[in-house]
Amino acid sequence: MTTTKDLAGKRYVITGANTGIGKETVRALAARGARITLAGRSEAKTQPVIDELRKATGNDALDFVALDLGDLASVRTCTDQLIKRGGPIDGLINNAGLAGPRGLTKDGFELAFGTNHLGHFLLTTRLLPMLEATPHARIVNVASASHYSAKAIDWDALREPTRTVTGMPEYAVSKLANVLFTKELARRLSPDKVTTYALHPGVIASDIWGRRMPRPLAWLVTRFMKSTEQGALTSIYCAASPAVAQATGRYYDSCKEKRPSRLADDAGLAAELWTRSEAWTKG
Repeated sequence: MTTTKDLAGKRYVITGANTGIGKETVRALAARGARITLAGRSEAKTQPVIDELRKATGNDALDFVALDLGDLASVRTCTDQLIKRGGPIDGLINNAGLAGPRGLTKDGFELAFGTNHLGHFLLTTRLLPMLEATPHARIVNVASASHYSAKAIDWDALREPTRTVTGMPEYAVSKLANVLFTKELARRLSPDKVTTYALHPGVIASDIWGRRMPRPLAWLVTRFMKSTEQGALTSIYCAASPAVAQATGRYYDSCKEKRPSRLADDAGLAAELWTRSEAWTKG
C-alpha cells in the first residue's frame, strides 16, 4: 500500500463503504491521507470498519453518516447533515448498490432502480453546491457492465415491484441509469469545476455470494473473480488519478476508458431520466 500522502487535505464521501470494494476504496484513499465520510445504513456495522481502517492506515480522519438509499427521507437527512458539517467535498463516490433482491423502496420505486439510481441521484444533486464550490471535485458512479444488457427503460415498471424472478434485468436498468446520470451530469456541470465518471469494477468475489448461495458453491463461483482489492482499483483511479483529471462523462473498465452501450450514449434518454428523477425526488 502506498505511503504517499498525496490526498492529504482532500475529503471524500463514499456510500456503501463498510464492506467489499467500498471498504477497499476507503482503505486506499485513507492510506494516501484523505479525509473520508462513510455513508451507510448501519453505524453499528460501520464503526468497527472505521476503527480497523484507522489502525491499518494511520489515518484518524474517517467518520460516519447515516444513509439509506432506499428511503428518500433518509437521503435528505444525510445531505442536511453533510451540508451542516460544511465543505469541502473533493469527491463523491456513489459505490453502494444491490443486485437480486426484489420489491419496492419505501417511496414506491422498483427496488434496484430506487436504491442504485434514484437514491444516488438525490444524494448527488443535493450535494452539488458543495461539490461545485470545491476546486476540481469529482463524482464517481460505480455502474456495471450489466448495463449493456438493458435494451430500454420501461418507465411504468420503475413504479412497480420487481417483475423478474432474478431481479437482474431490473439491476441492468439501474446500472444503465448510473451511466446515463454520469453523462448528463457532465453535460450540466462545468468541467472546470466538477468532473464525472462511471465505471465497471469487474465481477467481484465479495461476501454477497456467500449470502446468496451455499458456501461450497460460493467458493467455486468466486475462484476466478476479482478480489475486492482488485475491484476497487478503477474506483480509486477515477476518484484520484491525475491521468483523468480533465476527463468527464466517460465510462471506465479496468482503469481504461471504454465505450458504453449505445443506449447509455443516448442524450435524449439521459435528459428524460434526469427530468423524471428530479420530479420523483421532489419533496
